[in-house]
Amino acid sequence: MAPPASRPRLHALAETAGIVASYTDGCGAERVISDLARERILAALGFDAASEEAAEAALRGLGARAAARLLPEVRVARVGSAEAREVALELSGEPAPAEWEIEVEEEGKETRRAAGAMPAAPGPLRLPLPQALPPGYHRLRLELRQGGETRRAEQVLIVAPRTCLLPEERVAGRAAGLWANLYSLRSRRNWGAGDLGDLEVLCQLAGRSGADFVGLNPLHAIRNGALERSPYNPVSRLFRSSLYLDVERIPEVHEVPELQERLASAAHRLLVEELRARPEIDYAAVRALKESFFAPLHQAFARLHRDAGSARGQDYRRFLAEHGQPLDDYAAFLVLDAHLRERGAWWRTWPAEYRDPRSPAVAEFCARHFEEFDLHRFLQFELDRQLAAAADAGARAGLRIGLYTDLAIGSIADGADAWANPGLFVHGVSLGAPPDGYSKTGQVWALPPVHPARLREQGYRYWIQILRAALRHAGALRIDHVIGLVRQFWVPDGCRGTDGAPVRFPSQDLFGILALEGQRARALIVGEDLGTIPPELPPLMKEWGLLSSRVFLFERNEQGEFHPPGRYPRRALVTTSTHDHVPLPGFLAGTELPARRRLGLIDSDEDLRRAAEWRRQERRAVAGLLERQGLLAPGAAPTDAELVAGVHALLGKTPCDLVALSLDDLCGELLPVNIPGVGPERYPCWARKMSVSLEDVPPPALESALAAAKRPRT
Repeated sequence: MAPPASRPRLHALAETAGIVASYTDGCGAERVISDLARERILAALGFDAASEEAAEAALRGLGARAAARLLPEVRVARVGSAEAREVALELSGEPAPAEWEIEVEEEGKETRRAAGAMPAAPGPLRLPLPQALPPGYHRLRLELRQGGETRRAEQVLIVAPRTCLLPEERVAGRAAGLWANLYSLRSRRNWGAGDLGDLEVLCQLAGRSGADFVGLNPLHAIRNGALERSPYNPVSRLFRSSLYLDVERIPEVHEVPELQERLASAAHRLLVEELRARPEIDYAAVRALKESFFAPLHQAFARLHRDAGSARGQDYRRFLAEHGQPLDDYAAFLVLDAHLRERGAWWRTWPAEYRDPRSPAVAEFCARHFEEFDLHRFLQFELDRQLAAAADAGARAGLRIGLYTDLAIGSIADGADAWANPGLFVHGVSLGAPPDGYSKTGQVWALPPVHPARLREQGYRYWIQILRAALRHAGALRIDHVIGLVRQFWVPDGCRGTDGAPVRFPSQDLFGILALEGQRARALIVGEDLGTIPPELPPLMKEWGLLSSRVFLFERNEQGEFHPPGRYPRRALVTTSTHDHVPLPGFLAGTELPARRRLGLIDSDEDLRRAAEWRRQERRAVAGLLERQGLLAPGAAPTDAELVAGVHALLGKTPCDLVALSLDDLCGELLPVNIPGVGPERYPCWARKMSVSLEDVPPPALESALAAAKRPRT
């Protein structure tokens, strides 16, 4: 039988579920979403749409659930708006007189009440709240008595501030800082990968050199394996990677003589020196070395502090109480994963009793392995302490904003967040990107998206949790792929990016919560809005006070000419490049082009020759722009180092609120830390170390670059 020419019920269900019917990809092509893609994405969302009858039944079910609900589970309203002062009801059935009572439970304050009566009237009913609610999380309880029936409902009412924190509310004048990939830092004291001790040193160096902030890659928990090391593919976005722990700064290391002896041993010193000397991070070896210290350190902590009621033990109890169930779930997952994971297996193949984080079997397993379970909680406690120490050291050294952290767009399917939140993550599809200049077939990232309706049903709890984790000890936050707050590109399993579709998200709610959490943390919010973005994103970012991302290497006109500084917006953070691109010195020298040829990203030697010639033209274009801006002497033959310094000064001439200088640029790094679309088995993605040790970074070079970047705006 031939397929039907049209699927109106399928299309209506897809629209209701938020699947966008068509979009323009990064190459400018208009793409219409296929019915097969609609069916598969709807199936992942829990809807049967294999036939028109099934799609119609799903639509009726959605309508019935909406009609039966007196109030939505959650509502986000801006402070001072009508939505923050009243409750709107749309009652079904025949109009009848009604009596109502509303209770509002405000955080830390007594419950307020209001009551009243309503005549029989058609249309929406608007009930005034008992008070003007400030920004925050409020619980609203409604009781409605109508026609002999009493209906009750509860709602989380989230009142958002007008905007995110604005730069002028945090610092006076332009702010400039450094950004670095923490794992890539080389030092004469780390164990083969950058750690939080290095971060503390960098914060002190940056602050004394005139920086206002230090930007970092995501510190999320990852597996730290040979092929599982991307900071943008985390096991959890709520917790941090233990690879960043500075073992020698864990207090118990000085309280256990056996560990002191081991640290002083020739064998240990030789191994550490070997790991430091390698040009790339050996994740497995560094992880194994650190983990060999973790258990004895935890045993000492438990004996001397946790079970002895010391001040450090009391701090630990407060940390556990503050982080509660999410921390316990994370620790439980790691214990189960260590015992149950087989090669190629993941948590969805575990015995059924262990797939439910609330099952008695999980609780019993953790009780039997309590010290192993508590070890993972202890490591997060110590990570938090060391990160706070780095932030405090930076503040004392003069960082006005502090740490500028990074939030990845998702977490892996085989990870703690997906296991700990049953039903929240969507399986059968992956986050990705539509076709663009980097990939004509689009990208598939193997990250399960969050179910937008279920996120809303739980009061956005997971979104709030990951924001609080990312903002902890931070003065600014970068939201990776901020487009994901508006719509996300979903690709059905086994398909290419060309077969994906954008799925809408409740953007006003997500931006409102972001503004609330950012204001509470007194942190600036930067949205990574690069690449193919929908037209509604820039106005939303402006409305909510997010800073845009601007990258010098991308800021060009249609002829490829670099924009002068006056073309940049004020509400932005500007950099030279990103973690997915070659540092500026390498760009100017074209040093990554041979690697791209070896990887097949440049098709032929002739294409390599043309790419090298085009890069030389780009270098001349950079020099020409600097000459026109008075940052380079006319007719000069500048070195690459002089061009880098000139570009940093150029960023200082833009009106942008924030300027972030790359530590890789300042130290002359020539190769990228990551090449998108290339796995770590083909290129050392996320493992390339800096060639310059942190102790050898010259403060005068930092001081002059930061001074140029912080010049007063005209």
